[in-house]
Amino acid sequence: MITQIYSIQTVEEALDCVEAGADYIGLAIDTGAGLPNQVSVEQAKLIFDAIGNRAKKVLIVVTDSDEPIYEPLVYLKPDVIHLCGYDFKATEDFVKKVKELVPGIEVLQAIGVEDESSIEEAVYYSTFCDTLILDSVDRNINGIGAAGFTNDWDIDAEIVRLARCKVILAGGLSPDNVEEAILKVRPWGVDSFTKTSDVFPDGTSRKNKEKVKAFIQNAGKAFAKING
Repeated sequence: MITQIYSIQTVEEALDCVEAGADYIGLAIDTGAGLPNQVSVEQAKLIFDAIGNRAKKVLIVVTDSDEPIYEPLVYLKPDVIHLCGYDFKATEDFVKKVKELVPGIEVLQAIGVEDESSIEEAVYYSTFCDTLILDSVDRNINGIGAAGFTNDWDIDAEIVRLARCKVILAGGLSPDNVEEAILKVRPWGVDSFTKTSDVFPDGTSRKNKEKVKAFIQNAGKAFAKING
């Protein structure tokens, strides 16, 4: 069971998350989608190099097709490629190609949990993706996730039960609710973006080291209870 921290923008933030014990650390690159807290490919390289092998490195992308993904993927060589756009989602051919380009990489497909129709969608993608991430949807954001509110944990729990791959729970998880969420949903991992960040008046945000620590510690308590 793992913890995943997103929206990394600087080397300092990445190293703080490593120190706090994050298992997976993710950032979004600029592919023209205008994602929250996206960084340049060059900045992503600096951050991934700083992380090294101390945590799994996740590359988050939103694109209209697969073609814009391959060049930065080969350059950055992340451990995980996370697709969270509405227009392009993983296909069996895409999964095969990225695994040929970057041996050992895993494909993480976002599922926007809005109603029970998400269950069928999740089960479908679980047949050829390595991992799913169950996230909340804000249509004002050009991508699944970063919404800052929780989704239906009953639906999430059903997806975890039926999925044929690993499942990460996301969507408004914070140090205050992550333990409850884990005990309810029983996911393989949990993810935090908005609730472990400080948001400033100009709309920008940065990771809060203490919030990240608390999130990981409380997640660990729940995982320990499950593993008994």
